[in-house]
Amino acid sequence: MPLCKNDGLEMYKRMLRIRLFEEKAVQLFQEGSMPGRVFPCTGEEAVSAGVSMHLDDHDYITSTHRPNGHLIAKGISLKEMMAELFGKNEGSCAGKGGPMHIADIEKGILGANGIVGGGFPIAVGAAFAHHYKKQRGVAVCYFGDGATNQGTFHEALNLASIWSLPVIFVCENNSYGMSMKQEDHQRIADIVERAPAYRIPAEIVDGNDAAAVFEQAGKAVKKAREGEGPCFLECKTYRKTGHSAEDQQAYRPENELSQWQSKDPIQRLSRLLQEEEEVQSNELLMVEQEIKREIEEAVEFAYESASPQPGDALLHAFCR
Repeated sequence: MPLCKNDGLEMYKRMLRIRLFEEKAVQLFQEGSMPGRVFPCTGEEAVSAGVSMHLDDHDYITSTHRPNGHLIAKGISLKEMMAELFGKNEGSCAGKGGPMHIADIEKGILGANGIVGGGFPIAVGAAFAHHYKKQRGVAVCYFGDGATNQGTFHEALNLASIWSLPVIFVCENNSYGMSMKQEDHQRIADIVERAPAYRIPAEIVDGNDAAAVFEQAGKAVKKAREGEGPCFLECKTYRKTGHSAEDQQAYRPENELSQWQSKDPIQRLSRLLQEEEEVQSNELLMVEQEIKREIEEAVEFAYESASPQPGDALLHAFCR
């Protein structure tokens, strides 16, 4: 499914929305205005945007401890998300989820997860629900390279394969499991090598090429909707920031970051749209200005939202 102008512009909006939201969140964290922590996905925006272009609210996603891109690309309210980062009542989880456990069931967002590999069984369960009810919905499971060493990874792929479930496994291989290079925790260079063991079709995608992600994700989602079972996409990308906002990144080799700057996914998509789709630079500038206003409104909403009271800790809890 090749990229057209309208799809390209929409994907550009989603990617820039992710980038600018995270930059603002990091700024607020560093100023001490926002509690908790921030785990940016700067440089990985093309993956979640390219995949989510093929999803709707009836499709499910499971996320990781680095969820901002997945959630924003899927359509979560920026206001509710920012309020959640502030731990406010008007947050998407009433301030109880924080940066690593944000969810929005109405949008098909089954939640971010602080447990490495915790999203695999949830995604497979969601895909089974679609399968059992004979629905055309799909489930997308996002995860990093480090999560593929977990037992849940292998259990999920095995079950999805046996039952031919409509789930797309999307590996965001950013070369690092926290601060450890992939080559230091795995003997394989390409994680897709693990998929054939479960007879799951797999593709390697340039995760910094939004058009490539869009095309391959479209094929995978189409197959899953038509009952052809799971797919596996390994998106080779790069996290341009630290593991978290306070990470000094002392583990990165010298000049590694600068080598990836020319591969920035937003800049690449911007060039593509202007060169091949004849999008004017002023159109992209207007998009940026509109998103900046959205984010400022989200910050204002978060500041003005009420803080939870001690008694609220007993709300939304199970009891016997």
